Amino acid sequence: MGRYRWSYWGEYEYEYRPTIKAKGGIKAQSKRGQFGETWWAKRWIAVLESFNIGARLGRGRSYARSGQVLSIDIEQGQVKAKVQGSFPQPYKITIKVKELSPKDWQKLAETLSTQAIFAARLLAGEMPQEIEQAFKDSGLSLFPEKLRDLETDCSCPDWSNPCKHIAAVYYLLGEEFDRDPFLLFKLRGMSREELVEKLGAATPAAQTNVVEEASPALPPEPLTADVEAFWQGGVLPDDLFGEVRQPPASAALLKRLGNFPFWRGAERPVDALEPVYTEASARGLEVFAGTSNAAS
Repeated sequence: MGRYRWSYWGEYEYEYRPTIKAKGGIKAQSKRGQFGETWWAKRWIAVLESFNIGARLGRGRSYARSGQVLSIDIEQGQVKAKVQGSFPQPYKITIKVKELSPKDWQKLAETLSTQAIFAARLLAGEMPQEIEQAFKDSGLSLFPEKLRDLETDCSCPDWSNPCKHIAAVYYLLGEEFDRDPFLLFKLRGMSREELVEKLGAATPAAQTNVVEEASPALPPEPLTADVEAFWQGGVLPDDLFGEVRQPPASAALLKRLGNFPFWRGAERPVDALEPVYTEASARGLEVFAGTSNAAS
């Protein structure tokens, strides 16, 4: 990065300034190649790259992977971020996405409610690919269609917009959409809670009034009159603990939790902790079987 200035000879020249290495910034999970794993994250990146904003996207990828982005806050309809550039003071970035009107959201909710699969998969944290067609059927678009659908601003001296600092935030947003697809709706002006409420309100009564057969109530178990037997309890069965073995998949719960929002570490938590889970599982099995070496 650099800046323009008037030279001694009265000419407008570009003065180069090296980028200041950021500490504790947000690092992209992608080390090389494409950003994003899910189809909706890849579509977000593809849409941005289709705007032909030049080599700044490549420099933005480098910034995203090297941790130059210090913070990202996603609000309804906009994103605010700070990126460390060539000056000691981090650059302030604002990205505003064109929000859908309340009328548009109502129309979309009615379209989505016609198929229960949309609500079910969204609540499971997955964006059904057919949802793009649902947006089109409502005369809307999930992703920005034109560059003017995105209003961006950066406090850096680069005259180009978007600059590489904004591009870095774009890429990190793509990875964050992998973790939480509802953030796309939030940028369009609708929170997760509001969308779920609208889907429920728009669902026909015939789909919601499902009568479940009640399970027959079990008769109450009488207490024993033998006081001694009551306090001592019965004989424990040999298979009280059931089958005891190592889990077929290590760190299953940690993997279900997924990535942390805007992770800053050089290594993902699941990559760092999975070997610990595997070792702890093996040691726990040894302790249960009584084969553990106490000295170790």
